[in-house]
Amino acid sequence: MIIKKHTYTAILGTLYGQAVGDAMGMPSELWPLQQVRHYFGWINDFLPGPAENIAANEFLAAEYTDDTQQAVALMEALLAANGRIEPERIAHHILLWAERVNAFDKNILGPTSKAALLAVRAGTPIMEIPANGVTNGAAMRIAPLGCLLPSTDLPGFIDAVRLACSPTHKSDIAVAGAFTIAWAISRAIEGADWATIKQELPVRVEQVQQQHITTFSPSLSRRLVWALEYVNKVNTLQDADALAELYHTLGAGMDNIESIPMTLALVELAGTDPQRCAVLAANLGGDTDTIGAMATAICGALHGIGAFPPEWIDRINRANLIDFQPYAEALTRLRNQG
Repeated sequence: MIIKKHTYTAILGTLYGQAVGDAMGMPSELWPLQQVRHYFGWINDFLPGPAENIAANEFLAAEYTDDTQQAVALMEALLAANGRIEPERIAHHILLWAERVNAFDKNILGPTSKAALLAVRAGTPIMEIPANGVTNGAAMRIAPLGCLLPSTDLPGFIDAVRLACSPTHKSDIAVAGAFTIAWAISRAIEGADWATIKQELPVRVEQVQQQHITTFSPSLSRRLVWALEYVNKVNTLQDADALAELYHTLGAGMDNIESIPMTLALVELAGTDPQRCAVLAANLGGDTDTIGAMATAICGALHGIGAFPPEWIDRINRANLIDFQPYAEALTRLRNQG
């Protein structure tokens, strides 16, 4: 079913969904579920990174992490190129961000991104960098591309995702994971409901993964179907119990084969509510900030900026010295121009 909605409000909802899910999940990032429960009890608001968490201890409450920082870098590269996908420009913007935040010396970059960006910095051409890692560093930042591109040209959409991933991630599973997020966001912005998007994704994700096989990864498409079916078995439980079942069964790690199915599972478990989705992700354990960013971005695209409390938006803006409205306006203009 297609629901009419305003493109700008959906894009703005996507960008703030990314930031909210990231910032809400930041304090518990990369901690096991049991540690998250023991330390926090239940997270339902923006919190600063605990001193005990080496991945989050420098972050303030409502401050987002490298997930959204790289999404902003990608977005700025797309806007600087007037909507064209230029891998060298994307790599340049991400590298500028990495050097500005001293990402190479801190516990920030994932293994695939770090190796690829070091190669970029050394002058290696993008197309010569192997970047065959299976982690979610490309999927976590892809939301702006879903905001930019309509879904009408599927082969072109796939090629664009592949190009946008290429500075750091070229593997079949990495591109398929990024495609999953970008396609869901684009279709939501166009007004497709969640039931339609869920139905469309598996066959398209399988097509992307099989297009250029580079790993021996399991089928992401089958994992997505499994994840969504499994939510139906646990959605009658209390949230904490349902999350524990998902965590122990689907996994919540940085690899795409865990984090992308979990992302869709949380959208489903949250009933696509952005606020609930961000809270669920924060309490999941594992790669909470990245899964939260991706899942809440999809929910934000489905429901628009009006689904977020104004105080959440204000706190994101103040903590990160950001305002996503000009970005959303520019992406809307480019999307409408085709």
